[in-house]
Amino acid sequence: MILSIFTFAHVVISLVVIFSGCVIAYALINAKQLDGWTSVFLWTTVLTSVTGYMFPYHGFQPSCVVGAISLVVLGLALFALYRRHLEGGWRRTYVISSMIALYLNVFVLVVQLFRRVPALKGLAPTQTEPAFKITQLVVLLLFVAITVLATTKFRHAQLRTA
Repeated sequence: MILSIFTFAHVVISLVVIFSGCVIAYALINAKQLDGWTSVFLWTTVLTSVTGYMFPYHGFQPSCVVGAISLVVLGLALFALYRRHLEGGWRRTYVISSMIALYLNVFVLVVQLFRRVPALKGLAPTQTEPAFKITQLVVLLLFVAITVLATTKFRHAQLRTA
C-alpha cells in the first residue's frame, strides 16, 4: 500500500517535471527566463531523481545510471543559475544541462509507456524491438534540435539582474 502511494507520488512529480520542463524549453527558445517555472522544473527534477533511488533495490539497474546522470546535470544547471547567474559560458551550461535533465525524464517516460501501455508493450515487449528504438531515437533527435535552438536563442536573452 505504501509503495503504491509512493509510486503514485513519484509519477505525479515526474509529470510535473516534464510539463514544467516543456514550459522552460519553450521559454528558452523564445529567449525568456521564467524564474518560477525554472525553480519548479529544477527542484522537482531533483526530487524525482532522488525519489527514484528510494524504491526497493533489486540489483543495479539502468535507472540508477539515468538517475545519477540526471543529478550531475542538475547540479550543473543549479550552479550555473544560482551561483554563476548565467554569466558567460554558464548560460550555455545551464541551457544544455537543463535540456539533458528534461530529456532523461522523457526518456524514462517512453520506457514506462512501452512497459505499461498494452498497445506499446505489444509493439516492443522486450524494448529491444525497432518500434522502441525508433521512438527513443526520434525523442533524442528532437531534444538535440530543441537544445541547439534553445542554446542559440537564449544566448542573447536580456536577463533581469537581482
